Amino acid sequence: MTKQQMFELLARKAHLTKKAARDAVDTFLEEVKRALSKGEKVVLSGFGTFKVVSVKDKPVIIPGTKIRKIVKGHRAARFTPGKSLKKAVK
Repeated sequence: MTKQQMFELLARKAHLTKKAARDAVDTFLEEVKRALSKGEKVVLSGFGTFKVVSVKDKPVIIPGTKIRKIVKGHRAARFTPGKSLKKAVK
């Protein structure tokens, strides 16, 4: 599903205009991004949890060239699905 399809679906199901649906989805995504950038966890009960983890330095080999490099440590976003989401996907 694309963002555009999400806007249209939300507009239809919540009886909103497409602009209001777009604003709602964009606001939600911006708030999730803001919370993660601060290092906070975002817990959506029944759906899952977004969190930030620290990734350590690690050596890699670039395919084709066989050059060895070190990828510097960084922070990364991770998602852990909740029970009902896991059940729905099965």
